[in-house]
Amino acid sequence: MRIKKALLDSNLLFITWSIVASFGAYFCMYAFRKPFNSGLYEGLQLSGIGYKTILILSQVAGYTLSKFTGIKIISELKSTSRVRLIILLILIAETALLLFGMIPYPYNFVFLFINGMPLGMVYGVVFSFLEGRRFTEMIAMGLNISIIIASGVLKTTYLEVHQWFPWISEFWMPFSIGLLFLPFFFLFVWMLDVLPAPTDEDIRLRTERVPMTNDDKKNVLAEYGLPVFCLLVCYIMLIVVRDFRDNFTIEIWNEIDTNWVSSVLSQTEMITGFVVLVVIGSLAFIKDNLIGFRLTNLVIFTGILMSAVSTYLFEKQLINGFYWMLTIGTGMFLAFTVIQSAIFDRLIALFRLRANAGFFVYICESFGYLSSVGLLLYKEFFMKQLSWSHVLMHFIYLQAAVSLILLIVANLYLERHRRNAKAVAKSRLVTAM
Repeated sequence: MRIKKALLDSNLLFITWSIVASFGAYFCMYAFRKPFNSGLYEGLQLSGIGYKTILILSQVAGYTLSKFTGIKIISELKSTSRVRLIILLILIAETALLLFGMIPYPYNFVFLFINGMPLGMVYGVVFSFLEGRRFTEMIAMGLNISIIIASGVLKTTYLEVHQWFPWISEFWMPFSIGLLFLPFFFLFVWMLDVLPAPTDEDIRLRTERVPMTNDDKKNVLAEYGLPVFCLLVCYIMLIVVRDFRDNFTIEIWNEIDTNWVSSVLSQTEMITGFVVLVVIGSLAFIKDNLIGFRLTNLVIFTGILMSAVSTYLFEKQLINGFYWMLTIGTGMFLAFTVIQSAIFDRLIALFRLRANAGFFVYICESFGYLSSVGLLLYKEFFMKQLSWSHVLMHFIYLQAAVSLILLIVANLYLERHRRNAKAVAKSRLVTAM
């Protein structure tokens, strides 16, 4: 195929094509997932709980179930099945949004649960096209940036479209937005499908990525269970804070700035996306996997610290709400993105593991979204006296205190493991001589 040959012949074309394809595919996925929570569903309740909270819980519950399912499906996914799976996932999600609009309140919340069930695996399918390449961090920028900016842009899109077509109800808007983006999704999936397989040089530098067997999973966790657990807890806290900020961003803005306008939703995320693009993309230039792994940990550490420091400054009224939301978003997404798309890729390459990044990422994501559901329930039943912004502050401080300690523990373990492995290899070499 001419396009595939051209992608093999030109690194610049391959990188550009991959970034556009991954960005577009995952951005479009958000069109089926996020726009519904731009609605306020004012005055609607179910069993004394606000209906918007019910809707968010329903979708996140389905999304969480999808992440647990993905531990097996994504880690064992064959390259020949990727396209069929990702198209099926999106069509199920859009059908659920159609039924969400058709079935009246208060019975339609179940369809957001169904909507979330397939969407949780889309990330793993898209990333499987990208991992295990010498340019993985760079070509994953499109995927990473779509995660950052898509929600804000699509919320703004929702509000603008709803102004243009006010006769479309809050229950029909999610299906309408999804339908609008469906043709673009198909285009970007085709772009992913024509990407060439990893080259021999990719495999030499980053290790071949293979579908994992049950024995592969057991062996990896037996040897690297402690650092994976530490990263898992860090990721859980990041995803809880990120989702809370994202799901209730309109309520938070209403508290911190009564004069805010909808464009700030896109502005903060676009700036964050640019910063993350530069930082994460730069990691691709580091060929040495040890240096690359250490730098990814430094980025995580810095991002978590940024969120905590900016929260303290906002609490002391040293920065305004815009810069607080911008800085915590940038810090969280720097840390979150590195764990999701870079650190496990480097871990596999550094220790030459028989694994794929999807296995580790989906362990983190499944427990992360489960914890996100727990936070929503805890806020609804036990923190009603606190404002949305204060809940966010409390969890940012907790995240910083716990995560920074765990990062140190994980790195000390891996450094000792690396040195021991190096000593064993040297001893075997001396014996053989």
